[in-house]
Amino acid sequence: MAAVQATGELLVTLGVLLALFAAYSLWWTDVIADHRADQAGGRLRQSWSTGPVPLPPADGTPTPAPRTYQAGDGIGFLHVPAMGAGYQVLIRMGTDEETLAEGVAGVYTEPYEAAMPWDEQGNFALAAHRDGHGAKFHDLDLLGPGDALVVETRDSWYVYRVDGVLPETSQYDTGVVAPVPTGSPYHVAGRYITLTTCTPVYTSRYRMAVWGSLVRVDPVDARRTPPPELR
Repeated sequence: MAAVQATGELLVTLGVLLALFAAYSLWWTDVIADHRADQAGGRLRQSWSTGPVPLPPADGTPTPAPRTYQAGDGIGFLHVPAMGAGYQVLIRMGTDEETLAEGVAGVYTEPYEAAMPWDEQGNFALAAHRDGHGAKFHDLDLLGPGDALVVETRDSWYVYRVDGVLPETSQYDTGVVAPVPTGSPYHVAGRYITLTTCTPVYTSRYRMAVWGSLVRVDPVDARRTPPPELR
């Protein structure tokens, strides 16, 4: 009887320790990832300030940003008002574990190579962790049709509107990030954005997706005045 009681107490203690370790691990990876992302974001903004903001052509069309990026390069920032005032996340090329562990939103390069926001058509598809490593998409389930998504680059603000949400699908469902996303409200090519993350929280069993379409493109002015959706 004493042995059974001792074994039970040991198991309870072990369970508590494992729970504490898991909580600590999630918290600590958030701290490290947020710190690294803040530093990287600061460096990107600093690089933008080293030269003049490109002026738009005479017809008012914003000058497109550079089209060639390498893995890990910073693209800009994603702003999502529905996920909190001042919410932003650094966008980098790649969705590998090393990139996403830096507390960023990664641009898909496979199985489909995501279009860039300035491309004439395509799907700007992003992924980020829901828990740990910055948990940048932890509250992705708060988004719904009509919500604004704003991508900030060196010279332009790309304003999207959420059109559809897929709460749960297989983690192997790559169609959600296709040029015309499977299961989305879209049936023809356009200028889209897709945000993906794991679901439910604290698991990687399934994937959720949020889809939006481009509403307009605002040129960046000398003061980097944000669009009305971010004020």
